[in-house]
Amino acid sequence: MSADRTLLMIKPDAVAKNAIGDILQRLEAEGFVIRQMRMNHLSQEQAQGFYEVHKERPFFGELVSFMTSGPSVQVALQRENAVAHLRGFIGETDSTKAAAGTIRALFGTDIQCNAVHASDSDDNAAQEIAFYFGD
Repeated sequence: MSADRTLLMIKPDAVAKNAIGDILQRLEAEGFVIRQMRMNHLSQEQAQGFYEVHKERPFFGELVSFMTSGPSVQVALQRENAVAHLRGFIGETDSTKAAAGTIRALFGTDIQCNAVHASDSDDNAAQEIAFYFGD
C-alpha cells in the first residue's frame, strides 16, 4: 500500500474550544503527516459548495449556518490507508455515540457539533483537498 492522502477539517465548534493543537497532536501521534494546512472562515458560498452533496437533505441549511459560524481549519493528511484509518480514528458522526478516545468523543458534543469532518472515500479526499488547496 502506498501512502494516501485525506482531508480533515476541524470545525468551528472545536476551533472555539481551542482544540486545534490537541487534535493535530493526536493525528501526528497516530502516524498522520500534515502535508498542507490552513485556517479560514468559510463564506456561505464556500460552505454550500463544499457540502453540495447534502443540498437536498433537511439539515443542509443548519449545516451551512454552523460551518460559517466561525473559523475552521483544513488539513491535508497523509499515511497508509489514510481515509479508512482517519474515519475510524475520529469516531461516529454523532459524538454522543462515538467510541471513547476518538476525536469526536473527546471534542464533539452532538451530531452537528462533532469537532471534525473527514473525507469518506479516496475520490472525495482528492476532491476535498483540491477544493481547499488546489490541484
